[in-house]
Amino acid sequence: MDNLKLTPKMARVIKIFLQDPTQARYGFQLMRLTGLPSGTLYPVLARFEEAGWITGGREDIDPHTEGRPRRRTYTISGEAVSAARAQLAALSDEFRPPAAPQAAPQAALRPREAR
Repeated sequence: MDNLKLTPKMARVIKIFLQDPTQARYGFQLMRLTGLPSGTLYPVLARFEEAGWITGGREDIDPHTEGRPRRRTYTISGEAVSAARAQLAALSDEFRPPAAPQAAPQAALRPREAR
């Protein structure tokens, strides 16, 4: 498994896999859950698959019985679960907004002395 540095869009995708690492996901489902268009999602999935973070496969169904083609499914690898959690934590730290500045106590205002 290759080490990847997650981008915010990659994080949106991998976070879905971490909700239930045993559940296979398919493209249209991931598009709905992440809000990413297919032109963004599928290159992200390809990067994860090339790096060994997810594995792709086909649904084990009879297309005639189901009345639809078999879906391409994706499952996160066991090694990627811990790597993804660490990367998401690092990304969260990187993009966490700074604490709001504390208002400095104002010195008592004195009226100007007439000159």
